[in-house]
Amino acid sequence: RNFKQLFRLSVFSLSLRQIKNRSIVLKVLLITPPFTQMNTVYPATAYIKGFLNTLHIPSFQVDLSLEVLLKIFTSKSLRYIFDTLEQNETELSDNAFRIFTQRERYIHTIDIVISFLQDKNHAASISICGGNFLPKASRFDFVEDLDWAFGTMGTHDKAKHLATLYLEDLGDLFTEVVDENFGFSRYAESLGRTATHFDSLFQNILEEDSYIMATMKEILGSHLDRQNPDLVCISVPFPGNVFGAFKCGQLIKQNYPHIKVAFGGGYVNTELRSVYDARVFEFVDFITLDDGEAPLQHLIEYIANERSIDTLKRTFCRINGQVIFLNGSTSFDVPQKETGTPDYSDLNIDRYLSVIEVANPMHRLWSDGWWNKLTLAHGCYWGKCSFCDVTLDYIKRYEPLSAVLLCDRIEEIIVQTGRNGFHFVDEAAPPALMRDLSIEILRRGLIIIWWANIRFEKSFTPDLCRLLRQAGCIAISGGLEVASDRLLQKMKKGVSVAQVASVTKSFTDAGIMVHTYLMYGFPTQTVQETVDSLEMVRQMFDENIIQSGFWHLFAMTAHSPVGLKPEEFGVLHTGPVFGGFAENDYFHEDPEGADHEIFSQGLKTSLLNYMQGTGLDEALDIWFDFEIPKTTIAPNSIKKWLQIENNYEIRRTNILLWIGGAPIALTELKKRDKKSKHLTKTYVELEFSSLESNYTISLEEQVATWVVEMIEKLNTGQIIRVEDVILDFEVQTNEKWSSWLESHECKVLRMHGLLFV
Repeated sequence: RNFKQLFRLSVFSLSLRQIKNRSIVLKVLLITPPFTQMNTVYPATAYIKGFLNTLHIPSFQVDLSLEVLLKIFTSKSLRYIFDTLEQNETELSDNAFRIFTQRERYIHTIDIVISFLQDKNHAASISICGGNFLPKASRFDFVEDLDWAFGTMGTHDKAKHLATLYLEDLGDLFTEVVDENFGFSRYAESLGRTATHFDSLFQNILEEDSYIMATMKEILGSHLDRQNPDLVCISVPFPGNVFGAFKCGQLIKQNYPHIKVAFGGGYVNTELRSVYDARVFEFVDFITLDDGEAPLQHLIEYIANERSIDTLKRTFCRINGQVIFLNGSTSFDVPQKETGTPDYSDLNIDRYLSVIEVANPMHRLWSDGWWNKLTLAHGCYWGKCSFCDVTLDYIKRYEPLSAVLLCDRIEEIIVQTGRNGFHFVDEAAPPALMRDLSIEILRRGLIIIWWANIRFEKSFTPDLCRLLRQAGCIAISGGLEVASDRLLQKMKKGVSVAQVASVTKSFTDAGIMVHTYLMYGFPTQTVQETVDSLEMVRQMFDENIIQSGFWHLFAMTAHSPVGLKPEEFGVLHTGPVFGGFAENDYFHEDPEGADHEIFSQGLKTSLLNYMQGTGLDEALDIWFDFEIPKTTIAPNSIKKWLQIENNYEIRRTNILLWIGGAPIALTELKKRDKKSKHLTKTYVELEFSSLESNYTISLEEQVATWVVEMIEKLNTGQIIRVEDVILDFEVQTNEKWSSWLESHECKVLRMHGLLFV
């Protein structure tokens, strides 16, 4: 009987392996439609390709966002555009006419500028900074002396900034005379935003292709001919990608009707959860929700005739003219540890453009240089913010990866891309996982540069921030939102302004730059609170504990606590009426709050100045063209909070780390006992070498022995907790652990590399 049971189990295991390793003969093309970023790819296609690799399903990814930009910003394209304007005698604005009169200069410089921004033409920086190389239009009108930002030798970065302004001038021309929907990081965004009905999108899709859309279709067609896929998966992350996605679907349905088309991505997951307009499916066959791995695997199996349509997972399609939501699968989602390493192959990384839009070291990270994107944990470990989509899977299902697996994936991606810069794109990276990852990075001797999105919570102690910096962290971004304790509590942010100030100081002191997301217009926010929030932000810039920021107007969304129960937050839901397409952004009235939109320009102008180090001594009212009340915040509030010593508690569960070096010299000497003039004690003088200079400390022999032995253990990568060393320390040294922590010598060691995290 046992033999039969074992035999059955063996056969069952064999059949599972056969299913898992089965090779489905089907090819997938993964597409990012225009437009996202110029400097790096939006990572969705790389994530999906990595997962398909685990199933041995061949795929190819295309970043149409980049390929279209590189096609339209060429000398050939510009000459065509300028010739068309001249032949049609197009009426131009003053700025467009200014560009048109310099058309030959633009035509002769565009290819050089693009190659320079691709880091292929370093010598061009000298010409670009020379002042008589680039043609100039309105974007240069307010450019003053840039030495404050780039110094006298920062030629390359200064040239990047000037070349970016040059491209933005051309972008303004494109928007005016070529395609009103154009934007470098979005296309036809207004058509996708708050698109409750499909009517407007549908009509625009059916209209004649613009120059940019025609270019996109030409590029896509060449990829389709070359790859001959069975399924095209189009990632739609933002409203500014929606129209491009449908235009891709239109081309495929008209010219390649045998190819199936599927939509997924951030916009789909938040906006199209209730879609029922059948016209949508004239351009797409399937729309999948939430994490795409399992739904896509099911879809591929269905197309390969290995699964029935009723067992698809979280998938919309049209059957007999009706939109149907299919979710009959009994399979779970794919665990994050089994989704595979993101695969950036197929993308020619050297073709991406590094631009500097704002002369600010932190702000440039979003646009300057390629960043490998990676996620530390699925979802958000906090998951309570009342303005956030906490009811949706991408937020509410928290699933962290292990530090070991993350480092394995980091090493794989470095081999793939040849780049060691990483942006961890979590909703909020967990502090404990960031700690463990940093320890593993140091243990392996990995040299990487990285930045991440976080919450400003008290777990980010000065010691943890120093550890992160040692492991390669150069910057973090996090939500201060409204700098008002009342509103922070109302939005369940879980932080106070004083706490944010303390945490940002810890990051800054460790050499990590800080970007803050700022919000105005939260329900019931008053004029006074808006002014006071701006004053808090001004003081934080003045104290240099934040280096960059961005103001955005509160938006009430369908899947947030505010959107679900607006009456609990003092606002009224006023529409729009859902018409079968997108449902996410809600209109609302705020009877108790201010007229928030009038503050938009002033807040953004002040912030732009603060990021450049100007206007910090100016009164707040200079930023607005209407009267505002005086701030009620004391002018030195932030400074006072920062002067309070941050004596965070060292817990028994904390890990000891040493990021200094081993002692380079040990000298024994005798000293008189402080308590008894007739006794002498043996002391050991330890000399250490740091990056800045050498330093020495003198310790009693027993303590010195313990310190040297502990440093040797820590340098071998052992994980040692405080609770495991207290008794050992007290037995070996005959001293109290608490007294040692307060000693001058311990404080010196902590200053130079002894961390408790």
